[in-house]
Amino acid sequence: MGTPDFAVATLDALIKNNIEVAGVITAPDRPAGRGQALRQSAVKRYAMEHGLKVLQPTNLKNEDFLKELRDLKANLQIVVAFRMLPRVVWDMPEYGTFNLHASLLPDYRGAAPINWAIINGETRTGVTTFFIDEKIDTGGIIMQEECAITREDTAGMLHDRLMVLGAELVLKTVDLIEREEVKVMPQKELETEKSAPKLTRENCEINWNLPGGEIYDHIRGLSPYPTAWTTLHNGEEAIYLKVFGASYIPERHTSSPGQIVPHHKLRVAVDGGWIDLEEIQLPGKRKMASREVLNGLKLESNAHVR
Repeated sequence: MGTPDFAVATLDALIKNNIEVAGVITAPDRPAGRGQALRQSAVKRYAMEHGLKVLQPTNLKNEDFLKELRDLKANLQIVVAFRMLPRVVWDMPEYGTFNLHASLLPDYRGAAPINWAIINGETRTGVTTFFIDEKIDTGGIIMQEECAITREDTAGMLHDRLMVLGAELVLKTVDLIEREEVKVMPQKELETEKSAPKLTRENCEINWNLPGGEIYDHIRGLSPYPTAWTTLHNGEEAIYLKVFGASYIPERHTSSPGQIVPHHKLRVAVDGGWIDLEEIQLPGKRKMASREVLNGLKLESNAHVR
């Protein structure tokens, strides 16, 4: 059970390791793009290419879907980046249903664990397999694998490493279940919870009053998707900017946070130094280096971001 590219790596690993996949459950086709043509999920495209049976329920409690699911006669269900399951689904197979989550649970339960680990400046994360229960990401842990986060990592770079690491962990988990050697570890209750809520337009906006290092983490934690954003105020003009790449230069200065200073890149004053906006996108334009943007944009002396 899965939808995006992150789940394809696991499905591919199962197939290549001769584990019988009775069926694939994924999201319904969605309208996408300017023409609103129906687009298949990454998991569906892979499944169709490999001749696997595909189910695309809109309602996971629908009796017709539940009958189709029972008819697959699967003895184990594996969930990777799908959706919350009702008990009637996760409790169905003989060996249960386990989930692959892209964090070291109980840290970063929720929809966007990869992004929030970077946004919060973590230096380590990982992947976890756990049996699903009634709540979100709270079930008994089966296995975990750790992964370092560097100061240069973006969410996209970390996503790709965890995708491979997660697929390998799923194979190890399936092997443990098959040999009936699983020892489940209950999740600890945390005094201070590190959560991974859904990313929204509001929490993707850059707050230029934060310390420079935190702003840098925010930008790289949202790159390449869904992308940090800000508004460039240039004279009477307010320009919406997506920020795909940036660098942080610690340095003392007396400029106000958010002020644009003369430089060959879009350099922004922040608490503790400067943020150089390396790769940005203006409305209706392609992504480009900020120096390219400056070639066609005359900055006023009071230009600033907010």
